[in-house]
Amino acid sequence: MTATNDDDGFGWHYRGSERPPFAIEPGPGQESVWDYPRPPVLVACDRRIDVRLGSRVVASTRAAFRILETAGAPTYYLPPEAVDFDALIAVDAQSFCEWKGIARYWDVTDGKRRVARAAWSYPDAGDRFAAIAGCIAFYCDRLDCRIDGVRAFPQPGGFYGGWVTPDVVGPFKGEPGTRDW
Repeated sequence: MTATNDDDGFGWHYRGSERPPFAIEPGPGQESVWDYPRPPVLVACDRRIDVRLGSRVVASTRAAFRILETAGAPTYYLPPEAVDFDALIAVDAQSFCEWKGIARYWDVTDGKRRVARAAWSYPDAGDRFAAIAGCIAFYCDRLDCRIDGVRAFPQPGGFYGGWVTPDVVGPFKGEPGTRDW
């Protein structure tokens, strides 16, 4: 593993060029998040992605994008035509990603309840990520998110939007003791 002195403020040392000794060895059909690169990459995904709030289908597609970054669970971005925008309510909140730019946030509703900041998008995603401009990503700790019918669980830490499924192994950025990775 190549160690560097990053100026990202987090002491980041790992870049996906070699798995660190503490990484879980992937089994058949699994990926290690330690094989993902840094800076992150955008890849097309043709697996069935479904997002629900209760019985309401909020989004469904086989034409999503995954963003893969060292130590992070994949984050899924669904094209606008796959999203029920009647279930989304824009909120006055934003954040900044060094790779993708400024994110805007959405509450999600099923008509009975409203889940705060359960989705986000990058309306003007940076050049390397221009394909996700207008796509919507969802937090799987707040909604029922599935990949090929398998329930996704949130990447640890409460901030990251990655989806953890049985076919992805870590440990993941956001777990206790990972701040200095």
